[in-house]
Amino acid sequence: MPDVPAGMRTQRRTIASMIRIFCRRRHGSGTDLCPACSELLEYALERLERCPFQEGKPWCSRCPVHCYRPDMRRRIGEVMRYAGPRMLYRRPFLALAHYLAGRRGG
Repeated sequence: MPDVPAGMRTQRRTIASMIRIFCRRRHGSGTDLCPACSELLEYALERLERCPFQEGKPWCSRCPVHCYRPDMRRRIGEVMRYAGPRMLYRRPFLALAHYLAGRRGG
């Protein structure tokens, strides 16, 4: 894989953390993700990899290009609504980086 911009690496870690928080609490998974959340994570990482904006990427909710399929967009929205507020306690630096990136990008 080619060199990934720092902002995209942070976004990858953020989405993976959000999905893990969601899956552990909602699906009772331990260290591994359930199959549905694993599929969602793979899909989200693929979408990030193919994002045309890369380093200048805004929050997906503010993006002019909605690259998620409608069903996956609904699922990731559910994950973000649940895990977003909990990120402040579980992964405060990632939450802050996500917030600041969104402020800069959109």
